[in-house]
Amino acid sequence: MSLLKPYDNRNYQYYEATSSLCPQCLNVVPAKIILQDGQVQILKYCPEHGEQIELLEEDAAYHLRKKHYDKPGTKMQVHTAVNRGCPYDCGICPQHDQHACIGLIEVTNACNLNCPMCYAGAGGGQGYLTLSRIEKMMDFLQESEGGSAEILQISGGEPTLHPQILEIIEMAKRKSFKYVMLNTNGVRLAEDELFAKALRSFEGGFEVYLQFDGFKNETYKSLRGDAGKLSHESMLEMKQQALANLAKYKIPTTLVVTVTAGVNEDELGKIFHFGLNQPYVRGINFQPAAFFGRRFENSKDRVTLSGVIQRLSDQTQNMLRKTDFIPLPCNVERVAITYLYKDNKGSFIPITRDRKIEEYLGMINNTFVFTIEDALKNAGGSLNSLQGVCDCFKFLKDFRQIVPFDFFMKSSESKKTYIDENTFRISISSFVDAYNFDLKSMQKECVHIITPDLRKIPFSAYNTLYRAADWGQVNAQFDE
Repeated sequence: MSLLKPYDNRNYQYYEATSSLCPQCLNVVPAKIILQDGQVQILKYCPEHGEQIELLEEDAAYHLRKKHYDKPGTKMQVHTAVNRGCPYDCGICPQHDQHACIGLIEVTNACNLNCPMCYAGAGGGQGYLTLSRIEKMMDFLQESEGGSAEILQISGGEPTLHPQILEIIEMAKRKSFKYVMLNTNGVRLAEDELFAKALRSFEGGFEVYLQFDGFKNETYKSLRGDAGKLSHESMLEMKQQALANLAKYKIPTTLVVTVTAGVNEDELGKIFHFGLNQPYVRGINFQPAAFFGRRFENSKDRVTLSGVIQRLSDQTQNMLRKTDFIPLPCNVERVAITYLYKDNKGSFIPITRDRKIEEYLGMINNTFVFTIEDALKNAGGSLNSLQGVCDCFKFLKDFRQIVPFDFFMKSSESKKTYIDENTFRISISSFVDAYNFDLKSMQKECVHIITPDLRKIPFSAYNTLYRAADWGQVNAQFDE
């Protein structure tokens, strides 16, 4: 083997050791996380392909404060043994450190779009999982979470193309998931108002995760392309019609934004203000584009989680500040979140502003689902015992703007209405790929794909190493 030229720019701070992947051979390689020029990089060495350096976070200060929010993982069942080591033993294996906050089931690989950056490579086939197979996958998820699985996301492909999609959602509701989400591009919702109306029957613990990338034609051309009669020029109009139909039938909705460098990174503030003023849009999830699926090159052109926070701060004139966002305790490495409440002047303000949220970590579950009621239960409090529980009373005192003292006397419907009208959620979910793979990030990942052969695989690992290319084979193997 010839000697490889060493990386000669050592003017960095060595922060910690980790393992990564070589994107060329996909072997696990030694790596170190370094601080350089205010950013966080991952520096790795492959014996065959040499040293490589990749961007991990644009803001080193955000990265350094993650540890203050970290919590032990939630108990879960494991289904595979450690053989080759992470990330090659997924199923989930004993090396994983976090349960599934979100379990994701892809019910089809069919799609009515042909997005140039689709992580699933969907659109070329017509594979649909059967109801019996999907039910087994749902039961497996519940069993793996001790019967307390929280969020089920129904995805694809485009799940609304599944001929039994309403039956799938109905079945998920029967399985007692705390929340069921329908992950959709919105085409059917825009074209079929009766379908939107049918979703009304799932009220309570159900919401639509609607793909929404911005307002420019060029954004949709780059990220979504053209598909059949739907051109990129008509994409925004389609999204707006989908939102109108959802609002008409009072369907809670989260906008999901794929943030891509040089495409829509300048639209984040506008998307935030748009979502905040849409009826029944309860939040926005920003997802920095990862480099897998159809988009697997030019990793140097990356937006990171902390980069999204910086752009939101810059583009909202500090209505959102960098310090308003906190790492989500269940996955401090890759998820950040803030909640906004409506003050008595009608303005939305982050509840995290000027407060030491880390003081309340014991009251916040390892989950994307954070509720005032859960926090109070974790503190040991109740409406009748607030004065006797110091932590609980302090929590109510600090958050009195969003928790009126009569909140717990309200009916379930009144509580829901109050939360819908007075709170707004912003989350940022980033994923690792073969370029920025970090072992700790992978082992803390809490979004898990449920596979037809009944394994539970972290989303990043699945799309980097495990995704099945041939849905025809999947159907042949699992169709009953």
